[in-house]
Amino acid sequence: MNYQTTQFLLAAKQAEINALEQLSANCLLVTGISELVHQLQRERGISNIFLASGCELFAQQRQQQLLQTTKAEQQLRTQLTQQYLQAKDLCNNSRLLNGISLALQCLDRLAALREKVSKQQLMPPQSTEAYSSLIATWLVVVQDSTDLVCDADITRLLVALFNLLQIKEYAGQERAWGAIGLASGQLTTELGERLLLLQQAQQQSAVVFLEFASEEQQLQWHQQEQGLATKQLQQLRTLMQQLSGTTTPVPAVSDLWYQFATERMDEMHQLQIKLTAQLQKLTFITVSAAQQQLQRHPAKLTQFGEQPMNFRVSIFIDPSMQGMCGFSATPLLAAPQSMNAPNRSFYQLLSEQAQHIRTMQTELADARRAMGEQKLIDRAKLLLMQYKNLTEAQAYRQLQQSAMKQRSSIADVADAVVKVLMQ
Repeated sequence: MNYQTTQFLLAAKQAEINALEQLSANCLLVTGISELVHQLQRERGISNIFLASGCELFAQQRQQQLLQTTKAEQQLRTQLTQQYLQAKDLCNNSRLLNGISLALQCLDRLAALREKVSKQQLMPPQSTEAYSSLIATWLVVVQDSTDLVCDADITRLLVALFNLLQIKEYAGQERAWGAIGLASGQLTTELGERLLLLQQAQQQSAVVFLEFASEEQQLQWHQQEQGLATKQLQQLRTLMQQLSGTTTPVPAVSDLWYQFATERMDEMHQLQIKLTAQLQKLTFITVSAAQQQLQRHPAKLTQFGEQPMNFRVSIFIDPSMQGMCGFSATPLLAAPQSMNAPNRSFYQLLSEQAQHIRTMQTELADARRAMGEQKLIDRAKLLLMQYKNLTEAQAYRQLQQSAMKQRSSIADVADAVVKVLMQ
């Protein structure tokens, strides 16, 4: 057997392992980000109550929450340094690294935001917007971490986790804006529309989550959405729509709204913890299995002798190989089944590895589509905000209305918007 041939076969397997190890590092990153985002969401909600009450409510809870958020931040910063700056094999995903850099820049400003909240130099809506923008930068990093797609099962789980994080963030924003409106009595029509948009965004992300989640995760999601906290929150959603346009503060209802919304988000967090634990376990198993396969490859390759010409030609007429059209094996050229045992082992090794790659690419198509559509929608929203001076909610609403009018998907409308505005 030609030495160069065997080395390329081994190099291909090693390249797969390298990609899996980088994906494993990205999955650990997602776990750290998930915890930081959860703590930031809690800090956002507590800060709103603190500001709306004139610093009288949740002062102690806020100080405790600042410690929890800081702990999650420090853990994530340490993880980022070890995985992406001190690692033996540096990450070559420039978009992911740029995203991390941007998110860290925003995180560097968190101390200044907290000081403004402490001094009541911000109104609750301004605080909500600031925290939401910070959280959004980290969700983009999670989204970019799925670009290194080299395993279908891991990528499907990443897509499910990303959309669960999206649902939870939309739910957090709904909690924040609803509490502000009820506490201040400013239940404007605009606020009502914002809350409806956030509820619709949760539903749309839930559709994608359920598409990529396991049966167990789907069951847990349905049980949660049929639970008491969600039902009580839904009743308050109906009440708020009925109160839309009024200017009477209802602090008691505001407290209930915050309580039920928080209970629902905490249930999502428990599901999120299970997903991240499953993600870490799956990446470890996948990398270990690939490494074991690589260790077995040299032993198999040492068994192979020099192949007769007809056996080598038989590779080119294998109908399972890509690029073959209109050819079939003939008795004159021995088919792979007629090879002697050692040569058949090598051919199977080569063929199985090629088939594994093709199968993996096919299975990853749906995951790429889901993440690609989300990125396209986000880009269209950003362009509409820049060119038409719209808020994010208004931009998303415009995409929704266009999709309904054209009887098309939001992704298709977003694609058209991007093409027009980028001309």
